[in-house]
Amino acid sequence: MTLWNGSYPFYPGANACFPFDTARAVIVTVFLSVLATFIIILPGIPGRGRLFWFLRWVLGLFMGAVILNVQFTGDWETGWVQANTSYKSFSRVQVSADIGLHIGLAGVNVTLRGNPEKQINETIDYNEHFPWSFGADYDRSYSQGLQKGLPSPILYVAEKFSSQSPCAVHRQYRIAGHYASLTLWVAFCTWLISILLFSMSILLYGGHMLLLTATLILFSLLLFSTVRNTLRCPIQFGPVSLRTDYGESFWLALATGLLCLLLGLGIIILNSVQPEKLKLIFSLDKSSKEELWDKSCLPAQPSCSAQDGLMVPLGELCHRTATQL
Repeated sequence: MTLWNGSYPFYPGANACFPFDTARAVIVTVFLSVLATFIIILPGIPGRGRLFWFLRWVLGLFMGAVILNVQFTGDWETGWVQANTSYKSFSRVQVSADIGLHIGLAGVNVTLRGNPEKQINETIDYNEHFPWSFGADYDRSYSQGLQKGLPSPILYVAEKFSSQSPCAVHRQYRIAGHYASLTLWVAFCTWLISILLFSMSILLYGGHMLLLTATLILFSLLLFSTVRNTLRCPIQFGPVSLRTDYGESFWLALATGLLCLLLGLGIIILNSVQPEKLKLIFSLDKSSKEELWDKSCLPAQPSCSAQDGLMVPLGELCHRTATQL
């Protein structure tokens, strides 16, 4: 037996990864709670407007949840590679591992998973985050990783995105992430305004706000995609290289932006061509008829009084009374 049981003292054990992202969990829980509330009150909606009412709220909550959720995800751009690589500095021992790179709006996540997970008497399962959001210092996080003695593959990938790297991609990714995040926050505000306008039955302006929301979402995607046009250094692990492509958050945001665009255009076109069908979708035709019936039966109009059948002219009433006598 050797000192420190054959391991270097400045290399801590693998970090225990939290099973889920707390920010995403809170967002999903809030929106699912609102959806459950709408499902509970759904039987109280009369007639065929129940289905349209439910679809409107499901689509609206889906768009809002996606716009808010992609702010905190780290899979706007992802890539995986399986390679045999050195595990620790100053050591020739190599391990077989899956190395993943996940780029988000707020930073980079580097994943290292052993294949198999237990090798060289250790559990190889790492997921390290290096932020570049406001108030965060990427280079400081990278220096802390060096001090902790993180595995070499993680430090090698993280070094490519540092400000001192000759790849020079740190500034592009950081600026693109900041502006894309800001644009998505504005899109979330316009989505809230559109929901408010639709609830107030102001359909045309609600459609315009949906169009604005779609424009902001698509613009944020354009801002992020411009980073991929920059020249980058290859991330090489022996004969294989780590290549990235657009991740789930990017495609989900794109689908949501296109959905907002189609819904906004549909509402504006229906409002110009067939407004009655638009009112039917938003359950406004029945309420307008009831309002018209209520106005036609005001007490000021004697014909709608409940005592119409009992009212006769006073002279005729006196004449009939005298005849009976």
